[in-house]
Amino acid sequence: MANNKPQDLKLNIDPEVAKGIYSNLAIISHTPAEIVIDFAQMLPGADGANIRSRVIMNPIHAKRLLSALADNIQKYERNFGTITEPRTPAPEGDTVPYDILGKA
Repeated sequence: MANNKPQDLKLNIDPEVAKGIYSNLAIISHTPAEIVIDFAQMLPGADGANIRSRVIMNPIHAKRLLSALADNIQKYERNFGTITEPRTPAPEGDTVPYDILGKA
């Protein structure tokens, strides 16, 4: 008989990783086998963005991440109020990725 009890997962984190990174731009690409998320930082007036971290995962784990993120956003909004997004439309034909704040 299978044991369906949730197990405690011990997580370890390197002190350098624990510092985290700031990202205001996420670029997502994929192949049939994996989803790649590049987290970047774009500074005002800068001519480009610097990728600070890259996460590569298989599509199943990416879908689980999407579900977990949606669940956490709902919990956040329940506790702190609705997150409103600025509505900055992309110029017609623009293919520049948009940062998390909705600006090019």
